[in-house]
Amino acid sequence: MGIANLLDSTLTPSAIVGQLDEYVVGQEDAKKTIAVAVYAHFKKIAKSHRDSTSIVKSNILLVGSTGTGKTLVCSTLSRILGVPFVTAEATSLAQTRYVNEEIEAILQRLVDKAGGDIAKAQNGIVFIDEIDKLKARDSEAQSISGEGVQHALLKIMEGSPVKLDGGRYIDTTDILFICGGAFVGLDEIMARSHAYKYISVTKDYNKQMMDRLNSRVKPTDLFSYGLIPEFTGRLPIVAHFHDLTRKMLVRVMVEPKDSIYGQFRDIFSNEGVELTVEQKVFEQIAELAFEYKIGARSLRGIFEEMITPILFVVPDRRDIEKVVVTSLFTEPTFVNRK
Repeated sequence: MGIANLLDSTLTPSAIVGQLDEYVVGQEDAKKTIAVAVYAHFKKIAKSHRDSTSIVKSNILLVGSTGTGKTLVCSTLSRILGVPFVTAEATSLAQTRYVNEEIEAILQRLVDKAGGDIAKAQNGIVFIDEIDKLKARDSEAQSISGEGVQHALLKIMEGSPVKLDGGRYIDTTDILFICGGAFVGLDEIMARSHAYKYISVTKDYNKQMMDRLNSRVKPTDLFSYGLIPEFTGRLPIVAHFHDLTRKMLVRVMVEPKDSIYGQFRDIFSNEGVELTVEQKVFEQIAELAFEYKIGARSLRGIFEEMITPILFVVPDRRDIEKVVVTSLFTEPTFVNRK
């Protein structure tokens, strides 16, 4: 897909969310916010191309703990839209003396993802993670580098021509920039900031809208956290990613189209063996992952730790028809062919 397909009435925000739901567990509000923002973004691009008008771009900020699905949503979104997608880490940008060259390298990777097609790359998505690590006040050295990276990103996030290797230029005007971060401690800042209680309302006011306004991250909250006002202004849309519960971690292993359980069932099936992992096992893995406090990121490691000794044996045992795992802490049951 691409911009032309986004003009198709079937690819509405709800349709985008529906496709995200196939791969991303939970985060319903965040997915809706992102889907609407992306839909509006590409609609504005299409209009600007028709009318030769400039667009006011609404880049997105994702706030949520590690392992809550921020990168997964972005990569899945790029597949849905059929646009090139690259990721980068703000901390890496802050650790180099040549920030502009690193930014050019990110955009060059975007062009590479587009098969060298500059026009296609100019409609791509760039996800910059750990943006919260660019706080402008932790220490003097970090303050200078963090704030410096924020300033370096300002121009490309708004839109400007950037020279790449070989003398070609890429225009970042239509590229959607999505920034993400855990923002540890932001909740405390939000709790201290004033809610919109001073707005004069009537008895007919929309309480739901007022609650949404009061719960959203305000620009002043981000200033207090350490982002400079100019940088915050480039990220007008904020989507919250909530920490995953134990039940959600279980769902992550089994529900998505590309779930880890589904992947290994396919691998075993190709060996002519049926793999069955009982519900209790997923709950045990989820409990361990929950204790690690890094969200869904630890699930694959634990699951593969369980599967590795089984998969080591199965390809050499043509007599095995089925493998049943009833507990993470007991040996699996091998069922032989009759």
